[in-house]
Amino acid sequence: MLIHAATQALPGPKGFFGLKNVRDMSQAGMLTFIHDSWQEYGDLFQVQVGPKKLVVVIHPEHVRHVALTHAENYDKLESYDPVRKYVIGDGLVTSTGELWKRQRRLMAPFYTPRGVQAFAETFLRDTRTMVERWERLAGSTVEIYDEMALVTASIVLRAIFSTESDADILEIKNCVETMIGYIGSRSTNPFSLPDWVPVKTNVEYWKAHDIVHSYINRMLAARQAMAEADYPDDLLSRLITAQDPETGERMPHDLLRDEALTNFFAGYETSARAMSHAWYALAQNPLVKGRLHDELDRELGDELPTLDDLKRLPYTLRVIKETLRLYPPAPMYARDVIDDDVIDGYRIEKGSTVLLFPYFTHRHPAFWDEPVRFEPDRHAPDAEKARHPQAYHPFAAGQRICLGNHFSLLETHIMLAILARRFDPQFLPQYEAQFSIASLLEIRNGLPMKLTKR
Repeated sequence: MLIHAATQALPGPKGFFGLKNVRDMSQAGMLTFIHDSWQEYGDLFQVQVGPKKLVVVIHPEHVRHVALTHAENYDKLESYDPVRKYVIGDGLVTSTGELWKRQRRLMAPFYTPRGVQAFAETFLRDTRTMVERWERLAGSTVEIYDEMALVTASIVLRAIFSTESDADILEIKNCVETMIGYIGSRSTNPFSLPDWVPVKTNVEYWKAHDIVHSYINRMLAARQAMAEADYPDDLLSRLITAQDPETGERMPHDLLRDEALTNFFAGYETSARAMSHAWYALAQNPLVKGRLHDELDRELGDELPTLDDLKRLPYTLRVIKETLRLYPPAPMYARDVIDDDVIDGYRIEKGSTVLLFPYFTHRHPAFWDEPVRFEPDRHAPDAEKARHPQAYHPFAAGQRICLGNHFSLLETHIMLAILARRFDPQFLPQYEAQFSIASLLEIRNGLPMKLTKR
């Protein structure tokens, strides 16, 4: 693409070969570094990190440019190689081109608002099991993220594989966490040893990788040895029997494995973080918590909710959506620049990587009144219609918006309704969360809370 000479170079922190940026980012943490750079350079700036040029995108109009109107120039290329290589292969999150289009066609019907209702009974059953667990633990201190990860891992494994073994659920959860941690450490450490060197982190990664792949391969083999009429009604059965409407083809074995792993990877970790952040936000905001409890008490009484009951719990869903605004589990996502481009008069160079930052877009004072205040009514229907469509993008934006967004919202809506009706987790004395970004938004010092019954 020919770029007119009148365009401007992107502003941003300078330094020889980006070495100062690497040091400053390491010392301050990415959240603080990007926030401070945003305040100094504005909504669109560039950060050189070694040989790589990172273009930070915060303004909703710039998000629209990258994710919608010029999406063909921004794709998931080398930035996604670590996830592609070490976790999910060519699953829907990382695939590109014609493969991505075919997989999206095949899988989209499973994840429509109506399609995800097929998983509601799993959401309800596993959350009821968590109620029983919390009844036993009431009065004690628990690590909230571990608790939420336990239930969301169980939900997703049952939804995908009809897994009933608690031991299998725990093992796969732990292994996938090891794999996620491994790519996080490799992506932030430019001096990582080759993955074949038998150091502890490599050995642990390959052990976890082999356990997960072996488990999925066994599940696939067992399923395909059955008559299709006997398949259980789960996601794996749907993946196996899905046929491309244009060619009639089904997915090959390796792609089935990659998509099953992608669904687990994308489905449990982000929902666990969303629920953990919701408990954090409620403990921080007693007036919001009071309104939530009032709605749950009034509409549910002592009964567990059904799918139909959720329509009478709009404030509960708004709490989830506001949690995703202030504390999005995926605080940033990347796109690689295919050809030179211009955004708002600034040159965007071919080969650079765009980082879209929902975490900061969601706090932009031009689009959010009192942006750091937790206010669920921002997500009332009229308020949603009035705002810029890309001012809120916790599940990404454009044609590559997360396919599981309806799954996640229904799951967390049910979980919060059931658990918050009975429990009120409390901060420990002097607790103060230390948020940071690795690949996902995390609380470095954990989220220990006293599990109090209402």
